[in-house]
Amino acid sequence: MASAQPGNASSVRDLLAHPRGGPTVLRIVLGTHLRSLREGCRISREAAGDAIRGSHAKISRLELGRVGAKERDVADLLTLYGVHDEPRRGQLLALARQASTPGWWQKYSDVVPSWFETLIGLEEAASVIRTFEVQFIPGLLQTPGYARACIRLGNPRASERQVERRVELRMERQKMLFKEHGPKLWAVVDEAALSRTLGSRETMRGQIRHLRDLADRPNVTIQVAPFDMGGLAAAGGPVTILRFLEPDLPDIVYLEQLNSALYLDKRDDVEDYLAVMDSVCATAEPHSKTPDLLDGLRVLDGLKNRP
Repeated sequence: MASAQPGNASSVRDLLAHPRGGPTVLRIVLGTHLRSLREGCRISREAAGDAIRGSHAKISRLELGRVGAKERDVADLLTLYGVHDEPRRGQLLALARQASTPGWWQKYSDVVPSWFETLIGLEEAASVIRTFEVQFIPGLLQTPGYARACIRLGNPRASERQVERRVELRMERQKMLFKEHGPKLWAVVDEAALSRTLGSRETMRGQIRHLRDLADRPNVTIQVAPFDMGGLAAAGGPVTILRFLEPDLPDIVYLEQLNSALYLDKRDDVEDYLAVMDSVCATAEPHSKTPDLLDGLRVLDGLKNRP
């Protein structure tokens, strides 16, 4: 996922001083710089792999930010790429050291697959998170009860402990929205997700109340895509687009599947999904109407339960 053009040395220095997103972002930025240096020297991945006693696949994983990098390997690559300036080498080696430290989510490694760890780190680093969901309320907006019902549905073989650990992780992820410099979350929720009962009716009432409260937060925008909106051009599934303040990070599209996920950062792919997201946002009900829409759902639910 490291296809952005790397910034200058000051951007690396700033990132080292304020590493938003922890090791995930640091790995991606380091990979971006290593890839740019290699391509600038016209050195193949195979040749770079030989220099660190590895394969071209290892170089690919390093440049994509999918694995941490040993300082020794980074030092050997910098020498191969002709980077002898000590301040420059020092910054990139420091980046490699910090990129190897575990993120807070490592304590949930028993229930978090590696492909999902990347998303958690990207969320922590993002300045804007845009997401569109049809079947469910987005995870960053879920209550514990609703999250529990979703997790049980998607993980029918999970033990109660595993379910509760996943719920706990989801609640931990949400804490960033309440931090002083947390990201802006812009979510479009399909009316179907609001109307479909997951868990108990009380669970859904609590979830609607929670959305109503979050809609009042200055960094949270919630739009509802009503049934009469017509077809939704969202590639048949949930879409999340993450944007970052760091100049070395491109916009990234996250597409989650049952047991894996895709991370897209090629400009053409991202622009396609941005166009889809812009279209959905333009045709969904505006955020200003969301409180009334959610209050209306609560009133209807109350009428349904009258004797």
